Amino acid sequence: MNQEELEDWALDLHEPRFRGRQIYKWIYAKNTNSFYEMSDIPRELRIKLDDIAQISIPRVLKQKVSADGTRKFLMELEDKKRIETVLIPQSKDKNTRYTICISSQVGCPIQCEFCATGQTGFQRNLQAFEIVGQVLGSSRELMRRLKSGDYGLITNIVYMGMGEPMLNYDEVLKSIYILNNPKGVNIGQRRMTISTAGEVSGIEKLAQENLQVNLAVSLHAADDKLRSSLMPINNKYSLPQLVAAVESYIKKTNRKVTFEYLLLGEINMRPVDAENLIRLLKSQLVTVNLIPYNKINEAAFSAPGNAKVRMFYDKLVHGGLNVTVRQEHGSDIDAACGQLAAQKSSRF
Repeated sequence: MNQEELEDWALDLHEPRFRGRQIYKWIYAKNTNSFYEMSDIPRELRIKLDDIAQISIPRVLKQKVSADGTRKFLMELEDKKRIETVLIPQSKDKNTRYTICISSQVGCPIQCEFCATGQTGFQRNLQAFEIVGQVLGSSRELMRRLKSGDYGLITNIVYMGMGEPMLNYDEVLKSIYILNNPKGVNIGQRRMTISTAGEVSGIEKLAQENLQVNLAVSLHAADDKLRSSLMPINNKYSLPQLVAAVESYIKKTNRKVTFEYLLLGEINMRPVDAENLIRLLKSQLVTVNLIPYNKINEAAFSAPGNAKVRMFYDKLVHGGLNVTVRQEHGSDIDAACGQLAAQKSSRF
């Protein structure tokens, strides 16, 4: 529940509205998952709350820690479904803050050829409380393992984990509003990124929301034939439709969009691919984020060498594009982009 819903719930229990605000603060600002710990609420009410309600935070079953400090949590939901959540350190400093990569679905229906999540199939959408719970649960686990009393270890959120956020639009948006509330978790909208494989209807709706969140679009190819072979969603929304939706989004929001481009060895790094990408995006207010491929057992793609990455990067820059190369995090624990597959326990 958000704060307003908790206040209404308190009234339904014949309690004053401020009790809802107290409960909200304990759950979202102090990261409490027990009514008994809410010390400014009368004991009798705490007992009643514990009897009629629960604070639902996914249980962390396992953790893996990468050599670079990235942490991957295997989380179990109430129906025993499992998801993966990744925490990425923002520096090598001992007191570093973290970016959390959260899931929006159990599995994924998009079935991109290069992604382990898509190979697991789709099971269901996550509810907003399960999305928010990944942040709360990860924060608690991080504090416990680092022996820290700092509630603000997580400062950035990317909806780039398992699933397609735009296919769970309403629950994702509700989670954003809860996580953004300054009286609770208090993570700024500009520190949140929604990543989509190109679900045009979601991009069009997001443009109307008056939000300050960032938008990232998985592109991975700049011609329809190649993109359709890698990403079946391109058969639903062609590149002209996708680019038009992004262009409209930029005009409406005046916010820069990031296009993610996975570098797949000899597949999409030819000179013609660079030329197509420049032609497709040069006039747009966008950044192209190049992502060297992270190997998964189910796919027959290869990772490019550093020299090839640099060559492709230089061609795009010389063509007038704003380009970055994503620093790899967590590939040694299958926590990097495209490697999440919670249903396959052997991967953990």
